[in-house]
Amino acid sequence: MKVILLIIPILSLIFAAVNGKMSELSSSIISKSGEAVELVISLCGVMCFWCGLMKVAERAGLTEKLAKLISPVVCALFRGLPRGSRAVGLITMNLAANILGLGNASTPLGIAAMRELADIGQADGNATDNMILLTVLNTASLQIIPATAAALRSANGAENPFDILPCVWIVSVYAAVVAVLAAKIMGHFARRRKK
Repeated sequence: MKVILLIIPILSLIFAAVNGKMSELSSSIISKSGEAVELVISLCGVMCFWCGLMKVAERAGLTEKLAKLISPVVCALFRGLPRGSRAVGLITMNLAANILGLGNASTPLGIAAMRELADIGQADGNATDNMILLTVLNTASLQIIPATAAALRSANGAENPFDILPCVWIVSVYAAVVAVLAAKIMGHFARRRKK
């Protein structure tokens, strides 16, 4: 990724120099840099509001309640994890934090859950099926309130930035189901191939 991010500006400079458009390139760099700063500043307010609201929900115990609610689903999805184990607790808390849009809170929980899964699965440098499934669920990022998308829409002039909620919910559930099924099917074939 670093190489790609280095190649793009170098190629832009080369093509601008070859085509005699260096002045357009430099004016574009200056104007777009200013627009990027304006976008970041406009996003800060919305993101602070939603992060604060979600922090209140977390302190009110909503995360724990949601974790208890999804715990049976976690036990059914993650093979071989005993009910009430530390791994199940960490996974449910991680998923609950993601669902509530608490990205900052979910990251340390996800890392701790991965470590716990590595210890349980005796991972020898390779990811276990449960580790892959946790990664897939985190990537699917089920959220009740997609604050970042709404903030971007608001910053770009959307009158009602949350009118995308039903679509986001449908697509994210669909993506999560497809991703989990794919992980389970590929894990099954990988285990059969090892035998």
